[in-house]
Amino acid sequence: MTLRQTLLAAALVITCGTASAVTLRVANQGDSNSMDPHSLNESLQLSFTGNVYEPLVGRDKKLALTPALATSWKQTSPTVWRFELRKGVLFHGGEKFTADDVLFTFKRAAGDGSDMKGYTSAIKEVRKVDDFTVDIETTAPFPILPDVISLVYIMNKSWCEANKAEKPVDRRKGIENAASFRTNGTGPFRTKERQPATRTVLVRNFNYWGKVEGNVDEVIFTPIGNDATRVAALLSGEIDVMEPVPLQDVERLKAGANVKVMQGPELRTIFLGMDQKRDELLFSNVKGKNPFKDVRVRRAFYQAIDIEAIRTRVMRGAATPTALMVAPGIKGFVPELNKRAPHDAEAAKKLLAEAGYPNGFEVGMNCPNDRYVNDGEICQAIAANLARIGVKINLQAESKATYFPKILSRNTSFYMLGWTPGTYDAHNALSNLMATPTDKGQGLFNLGSYSNAKVDELTLKIQSETDEAKRNAMIAEAFKLHAEDFGHIPLHQQALAWAMKKNVELVQLPDNFMPFRWIVVK
Repeated sequence: MTLRQTLLAAALVITCGTASAVTLRVANQGDSNSMDPHSLNESLQLSFTGNVYEPLVGRDKKLALTPALATSWKQTSPTVWRFELRKGVLFHGGEKFTADDVLFTFKRAAGDGSDMKGYTSAIKEVRKVDDFTVDIETTAPFPILPDVISLVYIMNKSWCEANKAEKPVDRRKGIENAASFRTNGTGPFRTKERQPATRTVLVRNFNYWGKVEGNVDEVIFTPIGNDATRVAALLSGEIDVMEPVPLQDVERLKAGANVKVMQGPELRTIFLGMDQKRDELLFSNVKGKNPFKDVRVRRAFYQAIDIEAIRTRVMRGAATPTALMVAPGIKGFVPELNKRAPHDAEAAKKLLAEAGYPNGFEVGMNCPNDRYVNDGEICQAIAANLARIGVKINLQAESKATYFPKILSRNTSFYMLGWTPGTYDAHNALSNLMATPTDKGQGLFNLGSYSNAKVDELTLKIQSETDEAKRNAMIAEAFKLHAEDFGHIPLHQQALAWAMKKNVELVQLPDNFMPFRWIVVK
């Protein structure tokens, strides 16, 4: 065979290989802010990086625990869990996965700059038994430890050290390192290209230890913030999958010849938080005191919000108003407590007057405009509601790329946040959102520093209680105390809406994660 014939044959092989490869083009309203799996505890980022990195304990299609990088786990004492690690697993760079990577990862996830401290705060020590066995000791009995660590993704120790990425990317300070842009996981996909806010390309890891049920070889992920542009891209065939679907376009897309819409309940709760720690708010015309320290003011804000109008007009019915900080489907949900205080603007005005603000006051409100369904519009509606009781809201709505670093550094007086308990257990919301913040990770997302000593005491007891009836009673008591304090203002659970070409089959999980290994393109 001549050189020309050899080159031609090679070209034909390459062409045939490319033709058979399956590319999936996915668009979301926002981007995954970093490739570092410990830098931001946010579901889109954890969903995306969860295709590249893996935890010890994973989740199946019904969100039940399933072996991942650990093949089995058991308690060897009330405070010690033993994990048997999977053998023969390689990182994308070719490094062997061992216990050293587990010890390194848990130390990194618990360290400065990590947004995953809440998942490690109960851990006293992680010990290496041998290369494929680790013990995790907790400070007290912790029966839900396997659930809690299901979002702690394992990183390669030697790669992080070689690339000076031993510490997580600190989104609060805008600090970045190699892990912001490059990855080295064990998952079914590896990173081929990363252009922040523009596109990220993943390709199949053909050395993956596990089973891949889908047939996707390449994923091109593109953030498209404009709703109309995102819908047009799907209808024109430029993308294959999009989420979320703008509520006003759901019926139009359902009627489309070549696309389909998947809708379902989501476990995320959207809520508002208030700075209850500072003696004077950062962004208010009230000087020398903090109105949000007064429960009457917090209750007035709550009762001023017309949640039914938000549900019908802003959310077009695709939301379920809630009085709790967790959704139905979360372990520990208390149906009898899920009754909102009534919308009553006149009562809210009286409460403000009793608190010393008969003419209301001004306060800044921070809100994302590309993270939750109609988030910017919800905040505008809330601002209008509060104006009716004399409160002037100075609304700052912005992209989540700048929004999260701002509010996570607590540079806010009044804010919106959405939360899905990563453990699917009420303790997660209590520990992360309602417990008094500590430097060990408790209350890490209690950004307004709500504090109730009894709630803190119950949260610790719930963490260790193994009797389900006693545990549920304590959860109910903690939720009742928080509700009576109006510690936060829960709004609703939004509904999931994804759209895709009719030849795409995927699994829609109620935590809004999208594992690419389960997607089939026909």
